[in-house]
Amino acid sequence: MAAIRLPVNPSTSSTTTSLFHRAAAGGTVGRIHCLSSSYPIPPSALSQDDLRKVAAIKAVEYVKSDMVLGLGTGVTAGFVVAEIGALLSSGELRGIVGVPTSKRTFDLAKSAGIPLSTLDKHPRLDLAIDGADEVDPDINLVKGRGGALLREKMVEAASDKFVVVVDETKLVLGLGGSGLAVPVEVVQFCWKYNQKRLQELFKHEECEAKLRLDAEGNPYVTDNSNYIVDLYFKAPIKDPRAAAEEMSALEGVVEHGLFLGMADELIISGKDGLRVKTK
Repeated sequence: MAAIRLPVNPSTSSTTTSLFHRAAAGGTVGRIHCLSSSYPIPPSALSQDDLRKVAAIKAVEYVKSDMVLGLGTGVTAGFVVAEIGALLSSGELRGIVGVPTSKRTFDLAKSAGIPLSTLDKHPRLDLAIDGADEVDPDINLVKGRGGALLREKMVEAASDKFVVVVDETKLVLGLGGSGLAVPVEVVQFCWKYNQKRLQELFKHEECEAKLRLDAEGNPYVTDNSNYIVDLYFKAPIKDPRAAAEEMSALEGVVEHGLFLGMADELIISGKDGLRVKTK
């Protein structure tokens, strides 16, 4: 993905920088600098992926040469990796080291030419950039529907700054409110036992606990050789912090997908423009 700079929009006077791109057939998303905090985007011009690209490219503006970066997992994180790779290739960034949060991201980053390392060698990171599955008004997150929640949480907790990039469809009033999965990574040993305990834990919240399956109908196996039990709530979780503590206290639960109080900044791309929210 090429990093393209286009001329400043001359019709505006605001000093706030925002990034937008009108998708052209067969084109790639580039870097656009315009002096507008809300540059309208025709609803028909941008797909959901285009909106994710816009937010991802904005997030890469936080990246400076010689940083050690946490590289997230998922579609939006893939756009971040591609943009960083393009800027390294062009010489606009130098000395970057990435710590990937999954085998998938490792392969993407390696292909993009990003030097890679681990938390063992770099226990403190300058910055982590990742997407999210749900974001509440306090920038608490549900993450891990891509299966990388354990490594994502480890890497992002080790980062001095954690920037989350989403399109507006990921915004919810309360975590679990989308009706989609809140993932919980569990050991393979007696997984049914833990599935039942998770079901029992949230029996008063109309929650259904299901083992995640792969495309062949077999249990989905994480990069850490664990299983995932997905929790489906019919309404937002009443007390996410209590839920997180209770899940973490269950023996055999490796990690859960509630990322509470971890994100420092949120970049949201929508049909009406870009917004940046700080905790």
